[in-house]
Amino acid sequence: LALRGLDALPPAPQARPGTRTLALTLLGGAALLTVVGAVTFVPRWQLASLTPNEAGNVQAVLKLPGLKAQAERSGTKEAYLAWGKAAFDSNTFDQAVTAYGSALKLDPRQPEALRRLGILLLTRGEQTGQAISAEDAQRAALLIRTGAQLAPQEPESQLLLGFALARFGEDQAALAALERYRTLDPKGRDADDLITALRARLNTSDPALRVYAASCASCHGPGGGGGTGPSLRASTLTRAALAQVITQGKGAMPAYPDLEADELDALLTLLEGWQREGQ
Repeated sequence: LALRGLDALPPAPQARPGTRTLALTLLGGAALLTVVGAVTFVPRWQLASLTPNEAGNVQAVLKLPGLKAQAERSGTKEAYLAWGKAAFDSNTFDQAVTAYGSALKLDPRQPEALRRLGILLLTRGEQTGQAISAEDAQRAALLIRTGAQLAPQEPESQLLLGFALARFGEDQAALAALERYRTLDPKGRDADDLITALRARLNTSDPALRVYAASCASCHGPGGGGGTGPSLRASTLTRAALAQVITQGKGAMPAYPDLEADELDALLTLLEGWQREGQ
């Protein structure tokens, strides 16, 4: 794996001589953010009022100064990866760039660092309000692809690869990667909206799949197997009962009374076919 530059980042302490450099000029000139201040402890009762993800982010932020100091003191890739993971997971992205970049300078075959630096570069426009260059977009794609090649069985590899491919208009490949992500992590919901959008774009010639992707897949899963909503393949509802639920709603299920008659008919035929397959 031949990688270049990361010139914007400081050199990793105690780096081995002759280590190959990295193939990316990352978020240019990103300064290292050091967390300082008096807050080093959050009472358990305060954490209890947060969602699990929010509490985890708070804990990760509180760990950053210690992880940063440990990484700079030891100079090991493991310490830099631990710092980078905590920074990325707590949305402290400038620290994540520095930590992951330092880890890659020590060992460029780090899939987590590669794919996460790639997605940070690819989404820099959302963070800074400035569009990235075509060259940087290609570099970001290379990092994400390389990370996925090194760790194809890690769900995040396929998730970020799918997001990147969708940005480049490679809808079919993006959908394949995101469906692979869902296979590797059946409980993962991070790709639901994008899977729905991709299926809608790819199925413009099939009215049933188009309607399903636009209105149903986000809850019932891209293939009707269930998600936040029940599996439609396991449903025993009659065609008439399905039509009533779709047009009038039921419980948490919203109503879709504005479907055209031919759209509803095609959708019902699709759902009946899935019911037969699921039996």
